[in-house]
Amino acid sequence: MNTKSLISLAVILCSLPGFAGAVTEKDFEAETTQGLVNLCTASTDDPLYHQAINFCHGYLVGAYHYYEAQSTGPKGKKFVCMPDPMPSRNEAIGMFIEWAKSHPQHWQERPVETEFRFLIETWPCKP
Repeated sequence: MNTKSLISLAVILCSLPGFAGAVTEKDFEAETTQGLVNLCTASTDDPLYHQAINFCHGYLVGAYHYYEAQSTGPKGKKFVCMPDPMPSRNEAIGMFIEWAKSHPQHWQERPVETEFRFLIETWPCKP
């Protein structure tokens, strides 16, 4: 791919609603899936890039770890069953971001709800 094509592709991607532009302080409130995905897809040029990426990973991994803790034990009920071998953290987060981008109807939902929609759809437990 030549330089002009790469620049054109970058311009198109940056113009997509909800997935372009600078990270805002509001995104860190994690009230919507769109806000969390904004953090997860922050540009390396964004002044809040490191904070955004760390928040993204912390939020998603923390929610999953809470689920694991709650679903373990005699009264636990699993509804997400990860494959063996498991994807890396970065792979799983990348998959979530792509899934969220293709499901804009969930952008205004709480991110934890959308995360588990993705997980259940992607890795459901077999009966």
